Amino acid sequence: MNPTLSASACPLCQSAGGTLLWQDDELRVIEVDMPGYPGYLRVVWNGHIAEMSDLSAAQRARLMDVVMRTETALRDSLAPDKINLAALGNMVPHLHWHIIPRWRDDPHFPDAIWAAPHREPDPQQESARRAKLATCRKALLEALAR
Repeated sequence: MNPTLSASACPLCQSAGGTLLWQDDELRVIEVDMPGYPGYLRVVWNGHIAEMSDLSAAQRARLMDVVMRTETALRDSLAPDKINLAALGNMVPHLHWHIIPRWRDDPHFPDAIWAAPHREPDPQQESARRAKLATCRKALLEALAR
């Protein structure tokens, strides 16, 4: 990782980083299209900041509130077995949280999604879960409007 990656070279400064679902002046929520992981979202701090400790206490609280609202919307609408939260930033030093719904039958369970897969996605399960994404997106927008 290059911790000095400039904003002009940063992929999360140059594009939304996925399908934009919601945005305000500080944050955005994007959907990541990854086979086997319907509902995989990222909460991205809009400014080019690499670490949580670079934010003020109020900014950190706001960010975590959006992460928790996003997690709750995913849990309520998709009913996964588990939610994984991660803020790695090893590849892109731009503050963002991964909110990943997990199921016991997903390709990598119980390991992280970045590990070697254990199985192929079940097409029927994935299709059924993807069918719930419109409801999930609506729940997310309602949660973030409060």
